[in-house]
Amino acid sequence: MKKQLINYCGLLGIISLVSYTCAVFISPVAYPHYNAMKQAVSDLSAMNAPSLKLWNILSTPYNLCTLVCATCICIGIRNLYTKRLRIGIYLFTLMEWISALGFSMFPLTESGYANTIQDQMHLVIAAIVVILSIVSLVLIILSHTSYLSFMALICLIMMFIGAIGMNIVPLDYFGVVERFSVFGPVIYNAVLGLFLYHHNFIDK
Repeated sequence: MKKQLINYCGLLGIISLVSYTCAVFISPVAYPHYNAMKQAVSDLSAMNAPSLKLWNILSTPYNLCTLVCATCICIGIRNLYTKRLRIGIYLFTLMEWISALGFSMFPLTESGYANTIQDQMHLVIAAIVVILSIVSLVLIILSHTSYLSFMALICLIMMFIGAIGMNIVPLDYFGVVERFSVFGPVIYNAVLGLFLYHHNFIDK
């Protein structure tokens, strides 16, 4: 298969995963006393977080590559595959855009959640992102597209482990289960990127 430019854009999904992983695991070096076992990932990018500058440097490729990759997927699958799969991927891409723009506009004002309008908007954006993630992944699972459906199921299970775990585990382990939730969609974006890279949509 002769690869087109849009196929190579799929590799951006892998870059976004690497960038986000580096941001999550390296940024704490700039945050004295940060406890990854009990603190949320979002604490690293809070406005008063000492790790904010490092976080922004490490996560910039993630934000850009995620949006380009997801958008290219939408372009590649138009009029192809099942309607359910297309809608699922479109909603997943919408979630990525809302996440990127929403969290940039409404970062936490401080580590942990303060009772401010900005922090409340951060929580609203988070809720929308979670809902869109679940709905989109469920639609993709129900599309019965073997590879994409199987990986969507894995990532959805990760999200549910995080959501349920955050409500039942001791606070000392909140950060551990929370990372299951945040990494689920990031990993699936990389899955879609590999799908884009390996399929010749132009000739179909």
